Amino acid sequence: MEVWQLVVVGLVMLLGLIGVLVPGVPGQAIVWAAVLWWALSDTSGAAWIVLIGSTVLLLVNQALRPLLPSRSTRRTGAPRRALLIGGTAGLIGFFVVPVVGGVVGFVGGIYGAERIRLGSHRDGWASTRVIMRTSGYPLLVELFACLLVVGAWLVVMAVT
Repeated sequence: MEVWQLVVVGLVMLLGLIGVLVPGVPGQAIVWAAVLWWALSDTSGAAWIVLIGSTVLLLVNQALRPLLPSRSTRRTGAPRRALLIGGTAGLIGFFVVPVVGGVVGFVGGIYGAERIRLGSHRDGWASTRVIMRTSGYPLLVELFACLLVVGAWLVVMAVT
């Protein structure tokens, strides 16, 4: 696969990660489609392992979806801005501190947004807990699954 194609695959994956944060956009499907495109173009064994692993991971994520609370921010009253800031911080955190940084960045971003909005630590933390219980966990699980897929792709790209 040529370099420009790899860049396009990476951009499609980034679009999928952003799509996870935007309601109504099938972010997981976009990330998986990018991995599929890459695996069909680069027929190495590592590409197929990443494709199979990402397929299994994203299917498990879809199976867990009914067990988690609804992601609808309109029904839960969670501020979309806090979730968007948390998701962006989770994306950045995943790459700054591999894997663990995604969760820390997500929760920390929501807390930071809520602390600024509400003005105190106590109110910000209470709001963060409510947001995570109502709509934060499903978003975090979906984002983390997609980040693991993108991270696996990046590891294979760095090794080969």
